[in-house]
Amino acid sequence: MPVFAPAAADRVETTLLVLGALLVVGALASGLAHRSLLSLTALFVLAGFVLGPGVLGVVHFRARSAFVADLATVALILILFRDGLEVEAEMLQAHWHLPLRKLVLAMPLTAAIVALAARGLIGLSWTESLLLGALLSPTDPVLSSSVVTNPRVPRLIRHSLNLESGLNDGLALPAVLAFAAALEPGGANFVWWKFLLQDLAIGLLTGLVVGFLAGYLMPRRGRLEHGIPGHQKSLFALGTALATYGTAALLPHGNGLIAVYVAAITLGIRRPDLRQYFEHHAEDLIELVKLGIFVVFGSLLTLSGLFADGWAAVGVVGVTLLVARPVAVFLALLGTATDMATRGFMAWFGPKGVATMTFSLLILSQRVAAGARIFNLAALAVFCSVLAHGVTDTAGAEWIARRAEREEARSAAPAS
Repeated sequence: MPVFAPAAADRVETTLLVLGALLVVGALASGLAHRSLLSLTALFVLAGFVLGPGVLGVVHFRARSAFVADLATVALILILFRDGLEVEAEMLQAHWHLPLRKLVLAMPLTAAIVALAARGLIGLSWTESLLLGALLSPTDPVLSSSVVTNPRVPRLIRHSLNLESGLNDGLALPAVLAFAAALEPGGANFVWWKFLLQDLAIGLLTGLVVGFLAGYLMPRRGRLEHGIPGHQKSLFALGTALATYGTAALLPHGNGLIAVYVAAITLGIRRPDLRQYFEHHAEDLIELVKLGIFVVFGSLLTLSGLFADGWAAVGVVGVTLLVARPVAVFLALLGTATDMATRGFMAWFGPKGVATMTFSLLILSQRVAAGARIFNLAALAVFCSVLAHGVTDTAGAEWIARRAEREEARSAAPAS
């Protein structure tokens, strides 16, 4: 007896064929991608777009299907858990004040400027505009990998951009969820303090409790730890992430995603050894889920949808990439010891990537009246960011590295 109906089986087989082929091609092209203008992320999004209904029609995903919603949820659980685990390791390093300024000042300023542009150019309601601003406020180091991995780039810049990108996903999440809840049917009765109490407070408390218990349950050095293989410790951390989400969402009806992020921070602080095992063994799983998000995201894009608002949509994207982020970063870094070149570099390399993709897919799968419109605006911004930052990634990293080396040589030269 077949497990799937014929039509469903065809869709599953086609999807598996496409994902498998992209994995193979991506692995073979990974070395070439480092020397090309486009990153693998950009290539996967473009592949999804070409294979989707907008061009060839090979793969089909319904935007409001359970599969898309579940994939976005699983991706967010993994991404937020990984980001939360990395917090302690990064925060223990020096120069934490720059990313803190960008998170506390630049991030909300970016969201506000994008919201003003959406309100003025497109005419979205204030709540819809603020939701779009929240979607486009996080940054993603994956789309500027050379900037955060090239050892020639000054450590201050690499650390600042990497820590900012790791934290802003979790910080943007409450705003995205709150604005989305206000826009759902019956959202006119949305009460902000109830949202804070139920979603944020319960999510925060659940994350703290589960993270603390998980750190306690895993035996420490000198007990049973040496008998547990590394991959099992990684699975323990992964199980903690999934159990945290389910505990918060099912029992007290809090926000599972916020709980996952808080649990990861708690576990990473208490058990840095588990963070190392998870990062080492779970990398392939996270990359696989990201690939799925890139392909599904790209397949949902159509030219008619992306440019449904015409030049106004292009204007919002231009403001997002060329005005909102630069203005916000320059204002946030006023009074710091950074020079103009460093500020300009960090202002440009704030790419929109996997967090915005997954948040947007989550909004698209919910009952938000303007969800499709907001998704297309966010998608156009991500699409342009993938191309623009993918093209300037290597060149920008080389420029700032050469500049830093000249400055270092100049300061080391003996005075005449």
